[in-house]
Amino acid sequence: MEQLLRTNDITVIAYAKALLQDEGIDCFELDVNMSVLEGSIGILPRRLMVPTFEIERARQLMLDHDIELED
Repeated sequence: MEQLLRTNDITVIAYAKALLQDEGIDCFELDVNMSVLEGSIGILPRRLMVPTFEIERARQLMLDHDIELED
C-alpha cells in the first residue's frame, strides 16, 4: 500500500474514496481513530492508501478531478 492522499479535510477524503471505489480501486483510510481522539478539530490529517500496483491510476484519477496531491 502507498499513500495517495493526506489531508485534514474529511470531505476531500470522502470524495476521493468515492471516486476510487467507483473505478474499482481498493483504498484504505488511516488515522481515522487518531483524528477522532484529538476531538475532531482537524489538527491531525487522515491518509488514504491504495495498493502499490494501482498508485499511478489513482493519482491520475485525483488529478482529473482537481484533487491536489503532495509531491
